[in-house]
Amino acid sequence: MNRLAGSLLVVLLASFASWQLAGNSFGDSIAETATNERYAKIAREVTQLFRERHYRRAVIDNRLSADIFDKYLDMLDPNRRYLSARDIESLSRFRLRLDEAVASGDVEPAFKIFERYRERATERLQFALTLLEVEPDFTIDESFRFDRDGLPWAAGKVELDEHWRKIVKNDALSLVMTEKTWEETTEILSKRYERVAKRLEQVSDDDIFESFMNAYAHALDPRSNYLSPRNSEEFRIQMSLSYEGIGASLQTEDDYVKVMNIIPGGPAAAVGNPQPNDRIVGVGQGAEGEIVDVIGWRLDDVVQLIRGPGGTVVRLQLLPGSAAPGDKAKLVALTRGKIKLEQQAAKSEVLPIRSGDEDLRVGVITIPSFYRDFEAYARGDKDFRSTTTDVRRLIAELSKEGIDGLVIDLRNNGGGNLSEATALSGLFIEQGPLVQLRDASGGIEVLNDPSPDLAYAGPLAVLVNRYSASASEIFAGAMQDYKRGLVIGQRTFGKGTFQHLYDLDRTALFGRFARRSGPGFGQLTLTTGKYYRVSGESTQHRGVEPDILLPSAIDVADVGESTEKAALPWDRIQPISYQTANPIGEALDTLEAQHRKRTSDNPDFQYLLAGIDAYSAIRGRHTVSLNIEKRSSERATEREAQLDRYNKRRRALGLEEVATLDDVDDDDEPDPQLDAAASIIADVVARNRIAGARPVAVYNRS
Repeated sequence: MNRLAGSLLVVLLASFASWQLAGNSFGDSIAETATNERYAKIAREVTQLFRERHYRRAVIDNRLSADIFDKYLDMLDPNRRYLSARDIESLSRFRLRLDEAVASGDVEPAFKIFERYRERATERLQFALTLLEVEPDFTIDESFRFDRDGLPWAAGKVELDEHWRKIVKNDALSLVMTEKTWEETTEILSKRYERVAKRLEQVSDDDIFESFMNAYAHALDPRSNYLSPRNSEEFRIQMSLSYEGIGASLQTEDDYVKVMNIIPGGPAAAVGNPQPNDRIVGVGQGAEGEIVDVIGWRLDDVVQLIRGPGGTVVRLQLLPGSAAPGDKAKLVALTRGKIKLEQQAAKSEVLPIRSGDEDLRVGVITIPSFYRDFEAYARGDKDFRSTTTDVRRLIAELSKEGIDGLVIDLRNNGGGNLSEATALSGLFIEQGPLVQLRDASGGIEVLNDPSPDLAYAGPLAVLVNRYSASASEIFAGAMQDYKRGLVIGQRTFGKGTFQHLYDLDRTALFGRFARRSGPGFGQLTLTTGKYYRVSGESTQHRGVEPDILLPSAIDVADVGESTEKAALPWDRIQPISYQTANPIGEALDTLEAQHRKRTSDNPDFQYLLAGIDAYSAIRGRHTVSLNIEKRSSERATEREAQLDRYNKRRRALGLEEVATLDDVDDDDEPDPQLDAAASIIADVVARNRIAGARPVAVYNRS
């Protein structure tokens, strides 16, 4: 296997443990001498790795120190609820000292900063408990700014008191609107705030140190991460996919546990819930178990609640990512189970498409991830399971059924095995280079088509969205550069870096491989290189721009590599020689015009657009009303608008309307993006037949 083959999968799953901070509780005191020495050794070794192995060849100076300082504070108090401007001014004595400190192994500043954070957080939580002694007046017309990210730090105690008065009132209003009595509300919130305060006392020194080291790593780039010894073991469990759970990667954000990624093949992927960015506010065991409020819990404790024996049911109370704190949560039941290769596997279907006077058949192959059965591969089994072998088989089956065109659906495909990305690309081109890898020294490795045979030569589209990342971008970029097929959908994620995993218990810095005794040093995921297309352009930061853009509810301003302040930049290197497919003049403009005309009155497509508009309006909110009548009215209005959009589509399709949202059948939800991509490929087929052209490709804009 290529030396970088596993790096994409590593970084996708490594992010599972790149959290450990905001809203979590941390340890009591500065560590004992022996532990301090362990942290000092880790800090020095990580610093050396950053200098020698990181793609940026990190310069550890005052500028980096300031970035680490800001990252650390953002991780501890991302919504600026606890620390004041006066605290920040006091702590600023460390702003330009962290570079020398970590390089020398002095991590005491990290603990001192945390101590101030814990002190202020404890004060705030005690203040919140006193506010529960008197029921708020929910008839007052006032609002709560729940999103303080990017706002100035509160000037002092008076401003924080007012902010926390509204936090508590909003928390209480959310429960009162679920028909809880004030007595029940105070009991729930008292337990919640006390639980958060208790966990502040229980935090370990390793938690604090890991948080700080992640601030250090993220100051260089968002894909480098440090994992403590305990979380290194958690990562190994995730990598083995041998645990029983729901198949979702989680992180903490403020007081919430948030869904980061859905792992293909798991229960969550099968059900379609939760979705990325959903927040888990409650967990219940079995079909009837009590829902336990988990706001303010540590991530690992929530994970333990969610995990359990295969075949058992866990119920999650979810607050959608677009919802404001206090909005109504949804309840989802999931049956725990192992993530199986079969469930991750590519799947196919055939869509009948009417094009002019013709009835065409467009094949669709959906690929959830770029996978490979490593155990079978290591055994030398020639028939090992992989994305490429599955897709080759599906293409053969679809060809027997008689398809006129093909769509490769890579939406929500976060990547996976690099070798599979190049092997899959090779199924659609005869030969040639597919991707360039550049390391920190400037050395470039070119990966070529590993197979000379061509599995499919017909009209091709690659359907992508903002969650299509890494290996997906390599494949989409190759198809676009070779003018082999259309890329349709949304600009992709922009994850164009690869990482190397360093086990800090076995260092090779000086040719030494020695297992250390004691608690261990953990591990470091380090960005060591970038991917480049054969055209010389990086996929990093910018992603792959589609040839034909489709609307999406995923906002590129909120999701993707470009949203990360420390992300490595886009750039280009020298292109390499490759031969493109035959272009068809200016076909793309015509195809776009046909697509716009076709979707202008399509009920499913208009339903998608209306939903995006509504979602954008909600997502753009930063405040909620604290008046119970106004909040109830807003919620009712939103539900009525949602029902009206749904029924408008059903009327246009000649279907019977539903009375309430509870009557909506999830299986009735359309997929207008896939339908649009299939129709565009049908247009390509029709154009080829009219022109008498060899049906191989469409001209792509450069």
